[in-house]
Amino acid sequence: MIATQVLLPLTSQIIIAASHHLKRMSALIAALVLLVIAAAAQPANEDHPGDPQARVIDGVANTTVFGLGQSIRITGTVKEGAIAFGGDVIVEGAVDGDVAAIGGSVIQREGARIGGDVIVLGGIYHHGKAAPDRDPKSVTIMYAGYEDQLRRVMRDPFSVLHPQLSAVFFGTRLLAILIWFVVALALTAVMPNTISRAVTRLQLTSLRVALIGLIGSIVITLGVLGSLWLLPSIFGAAISVMALLLVIVATVFGRVVIIAATGRWLQRKIWPQLQSESVMLLFGVTFWIVLSSIPYVWPFVQAGLLVASLGLALTARYRVGWKKTARGNA
Repeated sequence: MIATQVLLPLTSQIIIAASHHLKRMSALIAALVLLVIAAAAQPANEDHPGDPQARVIDGVANTTVFGLGQSIRITGTVKEGAIAFGGDVIVEGAVDGDVAAIGGSVIQREGARIGGDVIVLGGIYHHGKAAPDRDPKSVTIMYAGYEDQLRRVMRDPFSVLHPQLSAVFFGTRLLAILIWFVVALALTAVMPNTISRAVTRLQLTSLRVALIGLIGSIVITLGVLGSLWLLPSIFGAAISVMALLLVIVATVFGRVVIIAATGRWLQRKIWPQLQSESVMLLFGVTFWIVLSSIPYVWPFVQAGLLVASLGLALTARYRVGWKKTARGNA
């Protein structure tokens, strides 16, 4: 009882906080195109001597300031907030709202003030040795990692479509093959009948599965966005978490089914004499990892895998259609 009384309030606070930040991130993504237009329309100031790429904000700015592919140095006062994509946000004056950097860092100089939250993806929040001038109710969200990669993507978004061929590129692909091979081997060993039925269902009614997955993905996306904006925070966060768990489970299950179906087809074409479940799965995993690594093609491959995986998960208990199809083929 004591553990329940402690865990329930803590869980509700975590869900409310997650919903709060999910709303901000969804609004940020929805307004990204408008941000690009607004940032391009704003006049450029003098470059800072210490950072030639920095955009200096002096005086008083009554709107949110943006930096797309460049850093922002705030020496005056910003009434709303500051966001940098692929650059740093250097606060030497005052920002009344939130400060965010994606592919960069947030640097708060001594004597500077930030009134809202600080969100950093890829960089670090620097504020010197002294305690920063912040609102006690504000929060700091920081993920320090892959700063160079995020900075490059923010400055050149199309670089995602044509990744650089390097040792890291090939190493991550080999690691992905190993991870998915182990996952596929484990799932086929734990639930062989379920995987086999799903493979048969995919082979007999692939278009139906893809259509159900496409409709399901649209409904889930609209449902999550609608719940975040219309429902109370705790309910919106709970629905978002359940939708995320559904997508994760569907992705793992559906990807393994697709890997098994592809592996069986490749094994019949390449090595029909060898009847090995492990070799079949290795063929399927390698095929999809290689296909997902082709420049400009991999986004469509990943989207197709996600839709098909969601369709397989949503039709896991539906057997009437393919039973009829199987009788008709017989």
